[in-house]
This record gives sequence, C-alpha cells and structure tokens, in this order.
Amino acid sequence: MSKKKFKEKKETKNKKEKSGLYGSLLSLFSEASGKTYSAEQIAKKLQVKKKAFIEDLYNLLEALRKEGKIEQTTNGSYKAVQSGKSSKSIVGIVDHVNPRFAYISTGEEGSKDVYVQSRDLGSALHGDTVSVALLGKKNGASPEGKVTEVLKRGRQRFVGRMEISKSFGFIVPDFKKIYSDFFVYPENLNGAKTNDKVLFEVTKWAEGDKAAEGKVIEILGKTGENNAEIHSIMAEFDLPFRFPENVLKESEKIQEGITNEEVKKRKDFREVLTFTIDPEDAKDFDDAISFKTLPNGNFEIGVHIADVTHYVRPGNDLDNDAFDRATSVYLVDRTVPMLPERLSNALCSLRPHEDKLTFAAVFEMDAKGKIHQEWFGRTIIHSDHRFTYEQAQEVIESGTGTFAEELKILNGLHEILRKERFKKGAVNFETTEVKFKLDAQGKPLMVVPKVRKEAHKLIEEFMLLANRSVATYIFKMKKGEEKNTFVYRTHDYPNPEKVADFAIFAKQFGHTLQIEEATVSRSLNKLMDDIEGKPEQNVLQSLAVRAMAKAKYTTEAKQHFGLAFEHYTHFTSPIRRYPDMMVHRLLQHYLDGGKSVNKKEFEEKCIHSSEREKRAADAERASIKYKQVEFMSMAENKPFDGIITGVQEFGIFVEIVETKCEGMVRMSDMKDDFYEFDEKNYRAIGRRRKKIYRLGDKVVVRIKKTDVDRRLIDLTFDIHPTFD
Repeated sequence: MSKKKFKEKKETKNKKEKSGLYGSLLSLFSEASGKTYSAEQIAKKLQVKKKAFIEDLYNLLEALRKEGKIEQTTNGSYKAVQSGKSSKSIVGIVDHVNPRFAYISTGEEGSKDVYVQSRDLGSALHGDTVSVALLGKKNGASPEGKVTEVLKRGRQRFVGRMEISKSFGFIVPDFKKIYSDFFVYPENLNGAKTNDKVLFEVTKWAEGDKAAEGKVIEILGKTGENNAEIHSIMAEFDLPFRFPENVLKESEKIQEGITNEEVKKRKDFREVLTFTIDPEDAKDFDDAISFKTLPNGNFEIGVHIADVTHYVRPGNDLDNDAFDRATSVYLVDRTVPMLPERLSNALCSLRPHEDKLTFAAVFEMDAKGKIHQEWFGRTIIHSDHRFTYEQAQEVIESGTGTFAEELKILNGLHEILRKERFKKGAVNFETTEVKFKLDAQGKPLMVVPKVRKEAHKLIEEFMLLANRSVATYIFKMKKGEEKNTFVYRTHDYPNPEKVADFAIFAKQFGHTLQIEEATVSRSLNKLMDDIEGKPEQNVLQSLAVRAMAKAKYTTEAKQHFGLAFEHYTHFTSPIRRYPDMMVHRLLQHYLDGGKSVNKKEFEEKCIHSSEREKRAADAERASIKYKQVEFMSMAENKPFDGIITGVQEFGIFVEIVETKCEGMVRMSDMKDDFYEFDEKNYRAIGRRRKKIYRLGDKVVVRIKKTDVDRRLIDLTFDIHPTFD
C-alpha cells in the first residue's frame, strides 16, 4: 500500500472515530440530564485513551457548548443544557472589538456583557445592533454567545487608505476596531489612487470568506497630509466640515447694522464697563462681563451672551443646519464652527469696540457674594477690552493693569461662589489636558499640558451662575406639577455599582472612598486632593470620571450631580451650541408670557444634541490622539517615563508622563515570561517569575512602532516596575 493511500485510509478512520465520539457524547448527556461530568470522567466513561482522541474530545466538548447543547460550570465540568435553554437569545450592540473577540452590550442595568469570539461575529462590526444566541458561560466568566443576525448597522460609511492593484482596489479602514479590508471594483473607485485617504460606503457586507465591498464617495486628500487627516477624522464621526451653499448664501444676506428700533427694545449697557476673557486664538467671543459699583455699595455684574437667535430664525436654512450640527467641533489645529464664520466670528462675536446685541443675566451682588436681585433679558453692549486668559491672569496676580480693581473684586466673588458650590457637594475633577505647538504645515513641534488658573475659573464661575439662575428661574416660573417645557443640562447620580468598584480599586492604593449618596461627592473631592502629585493621580482621576454618569440635555428638570445644582441649563454659548439657542428662544418666549411648548418635540431635539455632542467630543479626542501619535513618531529611540493606565487580556496601556500620550505594550511582546490577566485586580502576573504589572505603576518605555492612520502607539518596557 502506498504512503498516500495509507494516509487517506487513516484520515477516513479518524473521521469515523471522531464522528462516533460526537454521537457518544450526545448520548451520554441526553441520558444523564442534570448530571455534571469533568473531562476526565467523560474520557473514562467513553473509554477514550489515545492522546489524539483526548484532544478531539476537548474540541468536541467545546463544539457542543458552542452549539448550546451543553454548558460548562464554574469548576470546569460539563452538563446538558436544559430543554429550551439553548434557544435563548438577546439583542445588544457590538462593543470592545479586538482581533480575537468582542463584547455585546445589552445596556440593561446589572446585566453582564456577552463575550463573542471573532469567528462568531459574522459580518458584525463595532456599533452594530445584533441578535446573539447565548451559549452558556465559560468557566463562570461572562456569558458567551454567537451573532445570529445583524439587525441594524451602526454606520454605512467609513474612512480609509486606498490601495490599487492591477484589476481592483481595496481600502484599509482607519477605524481601529475594524480588522479587515474592503474590496472595491474599478467602477467604484471614483478616481481614487493608491495612498489616497477616502470616504467610502459599504455596498455589500462580508459573507463567509468573502470580503465586504465598498465604493468611494469622496477623496479627502493624500494619506499623511494634515488637511486630509483632519477631514478624515470629521468624516469618521459623520460630522460635516463644509457648509452647504444655501447656508452660506443665507448668512451673507443678514443685515449688518443695528437699527434704533432694535436698540429701544433692549437695556443699554454700552456705557457700562464691559470686557471679554478668552483663549489667545479665539475668534468666536460669545460671552462678556459688565461691572458697575452701585450707590448702595453692591455690585452689578452682567453676564452678556451673544444674541445669536436675533440673527438665526427658527426653521430657516441656517437654523436647520445649526440644529443638525448641534455644536462646534474643536480640533487640535482648527475649529469647525456650528455657524458660518460671518456669524460666529463677525456678526455675533462680541469683539471689542463694537456695538453688539446680547442676551443677559444681570445680578446685584454684595461683597459676600449674596445675590440680592437678578434680571434676564436682551441687552446691547460695547466691549471696552479683549483679554486673553494669560493677560487677565497677569493683572490678577500683579494687581496692576487694565481694569485691575474690577478684576480683583470679580476674582474675590468667584472664589466665594466656587467655595459655596463645593460646600454643597460639587465634584472637582481637574483632569490634565494637552495643547500643541504646530508648524505652518500642522506638524506638532511641542506637546504641553494646559494650565487652568484664576482667570479661567473666574469666567467659569460666572457662566455657571448664569446657567443655574436661568434654569432655576424657568423652573420656578409656574407653581405645581405642570412646569414649562425647557431644555435642562442634567447629570445623574453615578451608578452605585460603578462607584463601589472604583472604591475597591482606590483602596489598593491606600485610599478610602465613602460611597453613600450623601457623602460620595465630598469623599471624592478629598480623594482628588489626597492623590495630587502622587503616581496614581492620573489613573485614579481617569477611573473616577469613568465611574460618573454622562451629562445630557433633557426636558426633565433633574439635578446636576457634578455641579451640585438642583437645576442647570446651557445659556452661555449659543455661537457654538444649539441647545443654548433653544434656551434663548424658550427664555424669551416665557418672558413674553408664552404658553408651554411641546415637550416631546424638545425632548427629541435634546436627544439629538446629546448624541452630536458625544460625536464632537470623540472627534476632538481623535484629533488629539492623531497629533500625539504624529509627535511620538518623530521621537528619538529614547526611554520615556510612564504610568500604567490600563491592563487588558491582550496588553498593558501606558501613558507617557512628558506628553500625556497613551500607547500599549502588547502581551505578545513581553518575552521575559507568560503573563496572565487578573481582571479583578487590574493587573498582569508572570506565570513563572510572578512579576506584576498593575494600574498606576511607574514604568519606563520605548517607542516600538507608531501607526498614524489608526492613531496607535506600540511600546516596549525598558525598565520593569517593582514587583511582589
């Protein structure tokens, strides 16, 4: 007999024996409903002794578990799934995708995410809504499942880099949670060439071994060019970066001057000392402060906000486009405004030495910060001076310069307001942000942390006062349960389970957190004070923020937990936020004696605004990450001090202290040992040497590789942290 025939005969015999083993397993579990068996007990019962078939046995047990016929218990044994149980399925959203697995989030309170291996995802991508068949639990961990149907695509359009071969093209997606390319037929290239950055639409989703297909919608530029990359980020988050022609034309038609008739409708503050404080590179000045000492010794302080809704009428093209955008987007090298520049940087912007139309909240305050009177309405101002934050800070610190006495008084009042707010339970999260110094081509030359001083806090506190006062005024306008419909900015009490988990983690660093509702905010503030300047500061600040609920827009008059306000809204930035425009219109409507508006209609607008706000924030973070990766790609091969900010099954995240850039050391690159992930304690432990990497550890790393397209930094450890 030839070797080939012998091999074929052996393979046929093995297949038959494997098939017989599969049938024997089914019989065993069907006859012993409710009983549990270890793998060793099963092998003994079925008389499986050969080493090759022991491996087959384990594979078949896993296959049966996947099929929903058996399940694995917490101690690793197996038992038959009860009748009807295997058909159980859930609906959720694909999340946390990596090359090996993903999780399906159901969004239900207290429910665990479902673990799905990548081969069981089918064509589902991050953000898709899917139906998942549950396969039981594996070793007592998260429930495991298999995607059976994609119910709704999270998105149809993506951004990527074009590659052209002789007869077809393919696109490598920028989105780092997609791990396969998209095939493009020549007729769908739309003129794209190799290395073009393109916006493309999926025309056919992946099926079996067949790749997904797409067509090019727009060529954004060449990969690596700053404009192309920034436009790619906007397109990735489905955010517009150009204004339609009809919107621009409508903005050009708006009358520039202010009529005497319009002035007569307003309180005139043009003779009252008024100024703005903004970032050095700002052009859209949407808030100004007026200051006057009254005959009784109290102070009249006006918070004057650009009167955008005087120029943008409900339902016109400008308004519809602003609603769709809902917010300006602040990227590293530019602002993508919500309104065309003629409005945002000219007509509405409170530029110095120009008459401007405003909507104001005006307060009479005494030297102790007590408010004696408040007034809301339309005003006209003439700003006397434009401060940058740095200039205002210099005046505050030196006590000399333009409006030194007024700034001194305002600074003292802001400190009183701020102290009172924290006394009532406001939470102080001073997370570190970064800014970049760029060259003419947009290349990053320097990364530095942003610094917040008294001038920033002064403006912040008076904006908070105006926002809170407007919300409280509207809420109290009508007695009883039937309140006027309004747009509030709310922030729920954090999920107790998340706070408890955070408290357990903080305890590992020797910090105690009181998690009772009445004390949690004060305890959080004490914790933030205690960790200042310590190695664990950044990681604990970051995790504390993640434990909090997300602020949102809603018509429900609920509290703002983080600010410790019973009622709060956004009134102070209508140039860059559509909800503020809604607030201006509603406030004037109710000041004029109007009836309550349709709650359902405004709730839908609030939901849209919250969703757009999240997208804009994601785009801002992506632009920061892009510049960080670009900056680190130019870094020399030198060691960097870092802090471990995350530990996952596949790698360890490290933030470089100098630049605040985050990268990852892959477990597969850690050759000195085999590291196991300890999820409960956020750490990785070497199997042989017991070396430990945990959150907050100081480490030294080097750059291994950067991927600017996908905004990723691969690191390697240079000097290992201390271990137990």
